[in-house]
Amino acid sequence: MNPVSALPLHPLLNRRRFLADTGLGLGAIALTHLLGKEGLLAATVSGKEPLRPVLDPGHPFAPRAPHFIPSAKNVLVIFCSGACSHLDTFDYKPELFRRHGQPLPGSEKLITFQGEQGALAKSPWDFRPHGQSGMMVSDLLPHLGELVDDICFIHSMQGQTNTHGPGENFMSTGYTRDGFPSLGAWAAYALGSADQSLPAYVAIPDSRGKPQNSVNNWGPGFLPAAFQGTDFNASNPVRNLARPRSVPAATDTATRSFLQRLNERHQERFPGDNELAARLASYELAARMQLSVPEVGDVSTEPSHVLRLYGADETGSKVKDIRAAYARNCILARRLIEKGVRFVQLFNGAYQTGGEGVSNWDGHKELATQYSVHGPVLDQPTAGLLIDLKQRGLLQETLVVWCTEFGRMPTFQKGARGRDHNPNGFTCWLAGAGVKAPFRYGATDEFGYKAVENVVTVHDFHATILHLLGLDHERLTFYHNGFERRLTDVHGHVLKEILT
Repeated sequence: MNPVSALPLHPLLNRRRFLADTGLGLGAIALTHLLGKEGLLAATVSGKEPLRPVLDPGHPFAPRAPHFIPSAKNVLVIFCSGACSHLDTFDYKPELFRRHGQPLPGSEKLITFQGEQGALAKSPWDFRPHGQSGMMVSDLLPHLGELVDDICFIHSMQGQTNTHGPGENFMSTGYTRDGFPSLGAWAAYALGSADQSLPAYVAIPDSRGKPQNSVNNWGPGFLPAAFQGTDFNASNPVRNLARPRSVPAATDTATRSFLQRLNERHQERFPGDNELAARLASYELAARMQLSVPEVGDVSTEPSHVLRLYGADETGSKVKDIRAAYARNCILARRLIEKGVRFVQLFNGAYQTGGEGVSNWDGHKELATQYSVHGPVLDQPTAGLLIDLKQRGLLQETLVVWCTEFGRMPTFQKGARGRDHNPNGFTCWLAGAGVKAPFRYGATDEFGYKAVENVVTVHDFHATILHLLGLDHERLTFYHNGFERRLTDVHGHVLKEILT
């Protein structure tokens, strides 16, 4: 007997099995095709049909309709890099003052991000009631304290990581890993922009540098590259926009017109080439930006009373110089919102330069010293921004979001006078279009360690922001690698209790 013929046949080498499996496979393909045509396979994990925006590659920023009537037309995110302490700003804990110096109950040998914890530590700053609502805010932020009646505080945020880079990713994209679209990219993808001479999405880094995770905070991930944030600030405008002095304005205009005609003729030769259309659209946007960005970025044209309101008129010391630079960025943010830019992401604080806690809110060792710089830098310009938006009527249609990557511990680190990382409970706030104010939602425990009442995840936070833009977070998707991807993954609930 042939020894080969005695071996059992693999199923794929069995003719009858092969024909049967092929028949079943073709039947499954046909069924999938038919179900797809009927829209029966187009459900997301929520069971809802996806609503992907129809994109014109030649006009990626064309205005697109929301899913339902929105409360907000624009979003302005103020991101405090370095994990701003809720316990020294907006989350007043009397028990922390009463039990200063005592151990945190149940925390024997508690090890957090940087090591062992010491005793409970009250804030170096007192808290006072403000506004008609009497909400408590730290003396570190007196200007923002005066605006509590316009703010909706969320005191029960929880994160997924105690590391800055992944924490920034999580707050900006909904994922701790790199490679996912930012919140602003999703908004630009869904809605486009009302102004076609400026990007739909602008990121404004701090004058001291970019945040720790840099461009991931405003990246497009797997969305089309057109929807990434364009980053520039008042100190460092978009590069290479100025016309060379040797080229007359008339010549420059004529050259652009000639190039546009050539591009249009080239596109007529290749109808339906989406990559070509997208490339031409990016060049045309760059040409429009050459004219519009220098104008909107020139904050020196603002009247003196506006510069005073933001604190942009005082220099001459470390705090004043940094505050003036941040204030000019705040003015730039308002000017962009005024022009109709859909999503603006404004950063307060940068990746560490010059030592720990110098450039951002990461106060591990000497919190009182470090925050004595960061508090005044944030306070007046941010308050001025809210006041200015309200006076101009822009706050009625703009959602202002204040956030940070996670909170801080109610204890000081052992052997130090600063607070370690704490994703278990922290504060973010909203103001403007569609949210209740004054309002407080959720709470941490008596020491500010963990969120215990109406716990809010970052996915809930993002779902609510999209809802205020008129977008259903469960239906806004992008098909990628076999998945209907969405900002909130398979999570998230709209915080209806905070909505007007």
